[in-house]
Amino acid sequence: MDRLLAELRAGRGGALVVRGEAGIGKTALLDSVRSVDGVRVLRVGGVEFETEFAFAALHQLCSPVLAGLENLPAPQLAALKSAFGMGGDGVPDRFRVGLAVLGLLSEAAASRPLLCVVDDAQWLDQASARTLAFTARRLQNEPVAFLFAVREPADQADQADQGDLAGLPEIRLTGLAEPDALRLLRSRIRVHMDGRVRDRILAEARGNPLALLELPRGADLAGGFAAPDAVPVSGKVEESFRARLRGLPSDARLLLLAAAAETTGDSVLLWRAAERFGISPSAATVAEETGLITFGLWVRFRHPLVRSAVYRDASLADRRAVHGALAEAMTDADEPDRRAWHRSQAATGPDADVADALELSASRAQARGGIAAAAAFLEAATQLTPEPARRAERALAAACAKRDAGAADTALDLLSVADAGPLDAAGRARSATLRARIAFDVARSDDAVAGLQRAADLTVSLDEAAGRDIFLEALAAAVFVGRFTEGPRLLETADRARAVLPAPEPARPLDLLLDGLTTQVASGFPEAAPLLRHVVDLYVKEEDDPFSPGEVWLACSVAMDLFEDAAWRTLADRQVRSSRSSGAVAALPVSLSYQALTHIHAGRFDDAAANVAEAYAIAAEIGAPGLDHVEVTLAAWRGEQRTAELARTARCGAVERGEGRLVTAIEFAQAVFFNSLGRYDDALAACRPSADLDEMGFHSCTPLEFVEAAVRSGRRELALPMVAMLTERTSANRTDWAAGVDLRCQALVAEGSTADDLYRAAIDSFERSEGRLHTARTRLLYGEWLRRSGSRQAARSVLREAYAALTEIGADGFAARAARELGVLGEPVGSRSARGGTGRLTAQEFQIARLVATGATSKEVGTQLFLSPRTVDAHLRSIFKKLDITSRRQLRDLPLTR
Repeated sequence: MDRLLAELRAGRGGALVVRGEAGIGKTALLDSVRSVDGVRVLRVGGVEFETEFAFAALHQLCSPVLAGLENLPAPQLAALKSAFGMGGDGVPDRFRVGLAVLGLLSEAAASRPLLCVVDDAQWLDQASARTLAFTARRLQNEPVAFLFAVREPADQADQADQGDLAGLPEIRLTGLAEPDALRLLRSRIRVHMDGRVRDRILAEARGNPLALLELPRGADLAGGFAAPDAVPVSGKVEESFRARLRGLPSDARLLLLAAAAETTGDSVLLWRAAERFGISPSAATVAEETGLITFGLWVRFRHPLVRSAVYRDASLADRRAVHGALAEAMTDADEPDRRAWHRSQAATGPDADVADALELSASRAQARGGIAAAAAFLEAATQLTPEPARRAERALAAACAKRDAGAADTALDLLSVADAGPLDAAGRARSATLRARIAFDVARSDDAVAGLQRAADLTVSLDEAAGRDIFLEALAAAVFVGRFTEGPRLLETADRARAVLPAPEPARPLDLLLDGLTTQVASGFPEAAPLLRHVVDLYVKEEDDPFSPGEVWLACSVAMDLFEDAAWRTLADRQVRSSRSSGAVAALPVSLSYQALTHIHAGRFDDAAANVAEAYAIAAEIGAPGLDHVEVTLAAWRGEQRTAELARTARCGAVERGEGRLVTAIEFAQAVFFNSLGRYDDALAACRPSADLDEMGFHSCTPLEFVEAAVRSGRRELALPMVAMLTERTSANRTDWAAGVDLRCQALVAEGSTADDLYRAAIDSFERSEGRLHTARTRLLYGEWLRRSGSRQAARSVLREAYAALTEIGADGFAARAARELGVLGEPVGSRSARGGTGRLTAQEFQIARLVATGATSKEVGTQLFLSPRTVDAHLRSIFKKLDITSRRQLRDLPLTR
């Protein structure tokens, strides 16, 4: 903590998480920085009964600095206002909210450093917790620091799942050493204490300071003590608190219960509720004498465990009465959501009015982006809805919200309530769809794909467009599961989609995409190619349509199979831009993966690396798997020695998740890597399973590796059928990329002078395409063929070109292969020196440099990359130093895409 504060005073931010069991001293540590010279301190604490109010804790923390709101960029300002219920349109994007908070705190720290202290972070509402964690990870160059305290049971201290704050620096507090524990015990007990009692207290407290202060209250200090048991320390402390409460008069206990239920600590509201019970101010005096609570402008409990003890020790009837009094003391105009929640806790049975109020609260929470809060309100509304059909509808809505909030088990429980109905046909279809989507979220399995098929069948008779949407979703799921489906699941899905309905008139691009893909599955690629080519043209031309991420990745896969590299790049670039501008951050990693693959195809490895780095960062923020298969692919093309280990790890993850398509991508990457090393038998073994599967989206890549590996390992007979298939496919759409692939593979199996002509034609075709990497690699193959054919001088010339291009691109494995060939020809190549220029930049620095070179401001770059402007400026200083330049203008003149 001292180091964190020292760094903060020096203008550098950071974060620290203090973890430990209840009573271990976390709050005491946080209280030690209530006042720090030269530092402004903001504080907020999570409350156990307040976890369902979206952005409540964040709003409380930021309230003292809201004067800086108007200095935020317009999109961030709108997002934060919407989150705080201060206006704004639409559901706020969580990343824009995070950037807004980062900007707001940075602005507030302009005059003096800012320390944000967050106690009991385990009870923050989900929206606040995620936003604060997002902000805390981006403070390195800001004079802002975060100090979090998180309660966790002692037996969970070593568990891996640490919630939203995982990955931040942390310390774990353990019990006091016995000499310190004894000194604390003696400092509070002024009477003689029997040695056996002392030892028992020390043993039971296990060094927990709060326990050391509380347990003696339940002991006979002269010689008696309760028998030891397995109750956790926190349970023993709570019991000590309860013992003190039970001797209080009924009105004092009722006042304490009202204070426990009223989580904001608003003393005015508390006394308005107390008046309804006829409780006099003298009850507060009696309660305060216990040392468990203080009444003033705000009501404060000595420790959160006191609040828990008070509330849990009360009867259900008293709790309901207190919640009812609090609801009566409030008005909908003031705090409608808290009032609705209190009314729900006061209800003794179904209550339509309260359920309606909770549903309105859910709508407000959803509008602010508080999906977890909306789910909680809808779940409570479901429980209080008396009319069966309305109850089923609300259960269905609550299940959907719970799934979006990541609570799959609760969502399934609510679906069971909904299915008990009665639901109409549309409701049953929605329920089946949601159940199938949850199944696919949990496990990429054949059963989940089958569930999506059944959901599509139910939906299509009620809503043709929605039904076709779900059929496309089921088809995409079957493609994604790939080899892990049981039997001809993809064919079955395609047949059912084709049998149900023809495309409507006028057809949407999605409808034509569905028809094209189902035709490909049922009748083969050549028959589907004309329709698929038309579909890709539509997606390229219709720039303004808000296509779903699922549509776009399928369209990108189709473009790759059609060897339409310009369309593939256009679609990938547009989807990345769309995901950024719309705030659809969850879709951004997949969009970045397709863009990264286009960069690899074009020989721009640095751009691809920047995509991979950003995708990993976003995936970590949203709790999604990283894009291991893209990282493996890039490493393979670069010839990195870590490729084999990366591939093993990525494959294990893909198999565990049931993602057969990613296994195919990893096998392709392994084949590239082994071919670059000249290990052709290994390359053939790596890609043979996926070559046999012939999965859509891999027609343009896996066959190339297979043909080269088969020919070079002496298995030409294996390559011939693949070459014939490639010729058939590429003739259906003869782009320059397609021609290059066909001619190169024909050259590999050709004999005599025919190969020479084919290699030359392949190089010419690739040079007209966007596949710069394939041009260089084809020159390598041609040079190798020339050397083996005895044309040594021609081989030198071609191999020199191949080596230079592959070296510039960064395809080190293939460049080394070219160097070996040149060495055999008596023209040794020295070891490659480290790349200068942009090669010295990290992936994130390269990305920032590229954006700044387009004229983007630090604020604009920060918005795109989820960084603060000050952090962008810090990276720029490093970039300037590495590139030996001094201005943004000079950056624009450098070649930043390679």
